[in-house]
Amino acid sequence: MIIPQSFAPVNWLRQAVGAARQVSAPPPAWPVEPPVPLPVLLVRPNLAQLAQVGAALPRFVADCAVARKYLELLGPLDWANFPERDPHRPWPGPTPAPRAPFVAAFLVKLHEGKSYMSHLRDYLVEHPALVWVLGFPLEPSERFAWGFDVEASLPTARHFGRVLRTLPNEALQFLLDSTVSLLRQELPPDVRFGQAISLDTKHILAWVKENNPKAYVLEGDRLDKTRQPKGDRDCKLGCKKKRNVSSEEAKVETTPAQPATPTKKAKAVTNFSSSDVYYWGYGSGVVATKVPDWGEFVLAELTQTFDKNDVTYFFPLMAQVERRLGFKPKFGAFDAAFDPFYVFEYFHLAGGFAAVPLTQRGGIKRQFDDQGLPLCQAGLPMPLKTTFICHTSLIEHERGRYACPLLFPTPTGQTCPIAHKNWPQGGCLTTLATSIGARLRVELDRDSDEFKAIYKQRTATERVNSQATEIGIEEPRLRNRRAITNQDTLIYVLINLRGLKRVRARKAQLAAQTEATLNRS
Repeated sequence: MIIPQSFAPVNWLRQAVGAARQVSAPPPAWPVEPPVPLPVLLVRPNLAQLAQVGAALPRFVADCAVARKYLELLGPLDWANFPERDPHRPWPGPTPAPRAPFVAAFLVKLHEGKSYMSHLRDYLVEHPALVWVLGFPLEPSERFAWGFDVEASLPTARHFGRVLRTLPNEALQFLLDSTVSLLRQELPPDVRFGQAISLDTKHILAWVKENNPKAYVLEGDRLDKTRQPKGDRDCKLGCKKKRNVSSEEAKVETTPAQPATPTKKAKAVTNFSSSDVYYWGYGSGVVATKVPDWGEFVLAELTQTFDKNDVTYFFPLMAQVERRLGFKPKFGAFDAAFDPFYVFEYFHLAGGFAAVPLTQRGGIKRQFDDQGLPLCQAGLPMPLKTTFICHTSLIEHERGRYACPLLFPTPTGQTCPIAHKNWPQGGCLTTLATSIGARLRVELDRDSDEFKAIYKQRTATERVNSQATEIGIEEPRLRNRRAITNQDTLIYVLINLRGLKRVRARKAQLAAQTEATLNRS
């Protein structure tokens, strides 16, 4: 009698659970509407055609707010001319699958803030209409109202990652070209789009344990550039200097702070100096332009390993800018890292100037006479003695040696009026680039209103970098350079697409206000 009594509550509980399962069981199938005809599924326009007003959409796509959102956001891109892989490739194998759907899906991933490819795939499975819009090859199935099996139609998360790291970056630069072209068409012609630009770099932390101060790493290995992290075979060790730190702030920072509680995210490591941050990673350079009342937009971008200096970004980025705009910008705003002579020469030849803070070298402010000759500390113009080609700089250029005017080309018999310490050794000798940029770098009027107005353009890159940080550029969940480079390009494409959407919304608002004013009058 004891055993049956002890099992009675358990039997009752099993019956209750079974009844609850029957009540909460999902319906067997839900073909509320007839399946979508196969011709509609298998023969689809591209994203650009679908985004046009009046484009015919299946009912399940037209009723999906997510699908309509991405038609509006991604549709303006030139998908019809997207550079796909050549189907007539010389090596054997199946016909290559189109890459445009993958790229569109990557933009969805960034816009939705999905960290991993598995998260992206789960999101696409939840929105079959979006899968149809993006253009993935579909697997027909009569078991679903929309006429295809989403799970069978989508690639695996691993294949999404494989495509991202094997895509040629030129194909993604094509999309950035498209965004710049669209912005130039949408913005009013009187805004002088791209005449003034700014350039800056953004640090990217590699996803490696060496960037986590709490992770176990052998002493000396964390910041040893000869010991490549196993988590990322492409990243490089670099230093990010903290700029614009006052003397009072520097005094406060001399005492190392207690390391923060470790997290799963990578953290920058400070080991040598309180004003320097060392970590393994990459750098992203971006050129942006600011259009008052309309926003900030990306003109060019480039990702390199973090061991590259900031100035190495200048010429590759400006080449992209010239190609997309069709002209050289007249004005540029930069921080103190971009003060070589060729930056000033570039914008001088374009008809403008570069707004860059002056960096005093050796504690001496260089001065020139009206003919462009440097003045010695006694205020005398130093004649050019000889020239040579410098091969060790970022670019080869001509440099000149300027000698003491009291001794060259012929001695005048006079002595140095200030009795400089170099006078007994043959007088002063100065080596400078013969480019006009070396002179402009010093003589630029940094107190003028025009300089200050151009220098304010630096906020364009600051705002763009802020948007990129929000999207996730600083801590990518990727482990190789090619994938990070491609994702960075897509981040800037997305920033421009968001800007294009704001421009069109503002134009519609202004048109509505104008129409309302005319109706009242």
